[in-house]
Amino acid sequence: MGEIISFALLFSTIRFATPLIFAALGGMFSERSGVINIALEGLMLAGAFTAAVVTYQTSNPFIGLAAAVLAGAATALVYAVAVIKFEADQVVAGFGINILMLGLPALISSAIYDSAGSTPQIAKEFYLPSLADINIASLIAFILVPVCWYLLYKTPFGLRLRAVGENPAAADSAGVNVNKLRYTAVILSGVLAAAGGAYLSTGQSSLFTRGMTAGRGFIALAALILAKWKPVPVLLACLFFGFTEALTIPLANYKLASGENIPVQFIQMIPYVLTIIVLAGFIGLSRAPKALGIPYRKGT
Repeated sequence: MGEIISFALLFSTIRFATPLIFAALGGMFSERSGVINIALEGLMLAGAFTAAVVTYQTSNPFIGLAAAVLAGAATALVYAVAVIKFEADQVVAGFGINILMLGLPALISSAIYDSAGSTPQIAKEFYLPSLADINIASLIAFILVPVCWYLLYKTPFGLRLRAVGENPAAADSAGVNVNKLRYTAVILSGVLAAAGGAYLSTGQSSLFTRGMTAGRGFIALAALILAKWKPVPVLLACLFFGFTEALTIPLANYKLASGENIPVQFIQMIPYVLTIIVLAGFIGLSRAPKALGIPYRKGT
């Protein structure tokens, strides 16, 4: 069992936690403003696909990342208009975005590259760069945690955001434009979630494959709930889920007393089973923002 716990496992944990940190921090802004963001999975897919395509076409991962962020913001804006302006059910609209982004990249990829399953391979020299064994995106994700904490708790924007998520009527009476702030928060969530998706396709991998997020948007949402919508606990929760995914690598080679390997299906399901356990065991202990999921109409 000693070979399972290693220094390499630490780096794997960081790599697997990176997209979760981006997505969970993005979801934090949206949900702190009162808008449920089930669409994190779709926003990550939008970023992953756009980053892979643009990086392949331009041979520049930073242009790919910038394009991914714009794609995430645009997709989040569509979601925001649906749930804020037209007051669509936020869970249903979020799943709509997820389903859309499961199919749309395949359609576009098929039209451009004659392949619905994946985009072309990105040359290794055009991956997002790394410092030692840590990708630069991972460093950015860790830096974002204190930045988001400061933004949320030490700035007028953060104060207004939290007020809107708790009591939008009171915030409105104090002169805060509730819906404008919610638009900003949802678009910011799209930017961050898409950055996490871009890391998957141009930092952790070298191409986009259909459904490559594999439920990470939902795992990020579980981490957000576990962390009670707070930045530093979000980091710890994402590292925990990253560790469970990283653990699948050494476990794949671990032999039972019988001499047989653990069935790969059981190993791959570990992160998802833990996500279900967390949601079942901790969702009742976490106090969500009071206005979460409730549309706001001025004067009501």
